[in-house]
Amino acid sequence: MSLRVEYQIASSEIAAPQTNSSSSAVSRPRGSWVSRWAAPLLLFLIGCFALGYYAYDILDARFFQDDQSRQFDQALSNAHDRAAAELSAEAAADLNSRSPHTNASPAIPNFSESTTGASPEQQALIENMPLGRIKINSIGLTAMIQEGTSAQTLQRGVGHITGTALLGHSGNVGLAAHRDTFFRKLRNIHEGEEITLTTLTGTQNYRVDLISIVEPEDSAVLRNTGENILTLVTCYPFNYIGPAPKRFIVRAKEIPSTSVPVAAKK
Repeated sequence: MSLRVEYQIASSEIAAPQTNSSSSAVSRPRGSWVSRWAAPLLLFLIGCFALGYYAYDILDARFFQDDQSRQFDQALSNAHDRAAAELSAEAAADLNSRSPHTNASPAIPNFSESTTGASPEQQALIENMPLGRIKINSIGLTAMIQEGTSAQTLQRGVGHITGTALLGHSGNVGLAAHRDTFFRKLRNIHEGEEITLTTLTGTQNYRVDLISIVEPEDSAVLRNTGENILTLVTCYPFNYIGPAPKRFIVRAKEIPSTSVPVAAKK
């Protein structure tokens, strides 16, 4: 009898701690799983949100550029057609002035209700059209140009710096864009390379003659010196994180012999 009782007591003492250890083993992993995966999961969600926002900005800029390019090409084609019609009208008028006069009544003029008194720049602002297109073949840069340098304008393309010469006019034409989007390829540009600027009034070609780095307050680079030049402005350094402390300047002088008017292209 004594041996039998002792055996039962020993077995109960051994079984009790096994039950307690199993319950604690079940509860311990639950708490450790939450603490282990909560922070990585939160970081993953934040990363997905940041990447999604960045992708949205890129796609929005791409769609906007494509739409602006289509509108500009259509307006450029219309400008060519108007120039050809004006040349044809001038040729017909010259021919009629040389032909013998008859008693026929003159034709009734065609009164158009379209806006003919506005300049191409004014018409572009009215219709939210791009001012022009910049193209640098040597570095593979092509972008549409909008008026102003607001945050939305620079997010979607290249902006014309207000106060500088208008595109297609004489003087210092200033253009700006972000270093991490449309003007990022400027880091590969070199002196002597050509830049093409196309507007509704014609095409101007420029040759890069100066690349410099200046302070943000140095507005002398945009001063009108009496020469026909193009000044491109973006932030520097290109790989800097946060607001960049410098400005990257590309200056190009117009090549007069290659300036082609719209009427001559037809």
